[in-house]
Amino acid sequence: MRKRPAARLIVLNPEDSVLLFHFVFTEGPLSGTAYWATPGGALVDGESYRRAARRELYEETGIVEAIGEEIAQRTIEFRIADGDFVSADERYFMVRVAGNAINQEMQEPLEASVMKAYRWWRVAELKSTSAIIYPEDLAQIVEQQIGHVDDAERHGTTTPT
Repeated sequence: MRKRPAARLIVLNPEDSVLLFHFVFTEGPLSGTAYWATPGGALVDGESYRRAARRELYEETGIVEAIGEEIAQRTIEFRIADGDFVSADERYFMVRVAGNAINQEMQEPLEASVMKAYRWWRVAELKSTSAIIYPEDLAQIVEQQIGHVDDAERHGTTTPT
């Protein structure tokens, strides 16, 4: 199984909502697969995780911001768009942004074809949704970083997505 080092980003807006992309595959080996995931992707030869995080943030969102510390790591095996199975060593970096606007014009053709939408998710929404979210423990990662549970969850006013 091929190794795939990857940098991923936990992008938080001023309301502590996290940016996710909706990946929808309509052809190829992953046809019929759909899920929400953080921005990010594989390292290119000789690239550090931090440099890859900066590059992926710009390519996928048009955002140029300082990349925070590595806040999480996971190793997971999965199938990628070309049908290969990989063992991914994913490193997660925190990024704070001032607003909700993104620019997807720099996405590579494959990204543009499968990244059908984006959305800012509150922690309570991550916890209550039936949608597939990667990483699965994203709500806990975000909670650890923001240091609190969002107000809607604290007051019991959440609704499932």
